[in-house]
Amino acid sequence: MKKVLKGWLADNTVTTDNKTDKILLLESAGSVNLDGILEEMLKQDTGLRPETLRHSIDLYNRVLMDLILNGYSVNTGLFRAVAQLTGVIEGGVWNKEKNSIYVSFTQDKALREAIQETAVNILGEKANVMYILETEDKKTGRKDGSATAGRNFFVRGAMLKVVGEDESVGITLTSAAKAVTKLDDDMITINNPSSLTLLLPSDLAEGEYILTVTTQFASSGHLLKEPRSVSTQIWIGGKPSEGGGEEERPGEL
Repeated sequence: MKKVLKGWLADNTVTTDNKTDKILLLESAGSVNLDGILEEMLKQDTGLRPETLRHSIDLYNRVLMDLILNGYSVNTGLFRAVAQLTGVIEGGVWNKEKNSIYVSFTQDKALREAIQETAVNILGEKANVMYILETEDKKTGRKDGSATAGRNFFVRGAMLKVVGEDESVGITLTSAAKAVTKLDDDMITINNPSSLTLLLPSDLAEGEYILTVTTQFASSGHLLKEPRSVSTQIWIGGKPSEGGGEEERPGEL
């Protein structure tokens, strides 16, 4: 299958002194679940029955999961996966409320080679697009998604200003366990279209979260009838180390 990524040109809100430079935002082709993957596999005319393919995938996933969660660094050729333990250990005891297990995935040789063969198609300019470009933990200065509970967190992008009367409008943090924390309005200390400064709750447990901004903001002071959202992955307590060796180059994915 020919590999093509499509993207829209959008203003680069980071370089405020340059009004002409652009960034490229990925045009999503949709989402695919296991059933969709099986349909694509059947198109390859493997000669295998659908139930055989499903069993093979289920077995593959189960074996990989068991290996990863027993401490192995698993290299599939497509990706490398390794478990990471996060959080401060108090009293020499593992505490699920404060400590967590995170699995790091990084691209491997086969995926890097496929990336080199992938074409990029620029679709043109897209106005009023909402996106998150980068984040910064104001305590540590890290811009890799790391964040510190109880401290300021900076988010840069476009169309981010949190406004609107819909009950969904606001900023939420969703933990790996699907627990949702919504920030109070006064915890959004700077609320601009191109940047937000947030005061993160001090009682957040360390680990992985999805930060979601939902707003009815639109350009020229207008409000959207329906809210829209954008999300990014963050790690309270710092992003876990990717681990691995020279073959791992997570920045290219």
